Amino acid sequence: MLKNQVEKFIASQNGLVELHIDIKEYAERNGLLQGKEAKVMDSGSLFDNAYIERGDKETEEFLGEESSAFLEQSISYFKDNKNEFMYMESNWFELIGVDAVSFENDDVFGTFDVMLGLKLQKKHGPAITKYLEEMLPETGYDLMFDGNEGLWSLNFALNGLSGYREDLSIREAYSLIYGFLFGMAESIEIK
Repeated sequence: MLKNQVEKFIASQNGLVELHIDIKEYAERNGLLQGKEAKVMDSGSLFDNAYIERGDKETEEFLGEESSAFLEQSISYFKDNKNEFMYMESNWFELIGVDAVSFENDDVFGTFDVMLGLKLQKKHGPAITKYLEEMLPETGYDLMFDGNEGLWSLNFALNGLSGYREDLSIREAYSLIYGFLFGMAESIEIK
């Protein structure tokens, strides 16, 4: 799935192709560039065209749509605004089979929680579980398949990812999440 998605994306681009570093390295390893020139995009621009909104955690009421400038704030924003969560849709998530990614601060445990939907078939459950157990041994995760939606619901703590720091910006946190999810998509493809 990942290989086909990346191949289609590259083929749809004209001229110089800008790719997230993980995607560029993957494309090079798998011979997907086929004569196209590619460069690593500035990680700061990865989510510039994303749809971003804030909502109320208790009621899920829409609180506002945000521009990419919102991503420059520290993740501590969600500690200061415990009632809020953030929801983001991006073409970059679509590329790796992720529906959308929500982010919030857990007021009980104090962790930064990541919630998302994986567009993967149920048969990939063992491969997903293996990756999560290898990558999140300390913090754990919640994974459940919804047969009606045909979607895996995945929740995990950002605090458990390699590279996590308390002073991350929201943009840096989402880039860290993206790298983690790309690694998962690649590991599932290899299985």
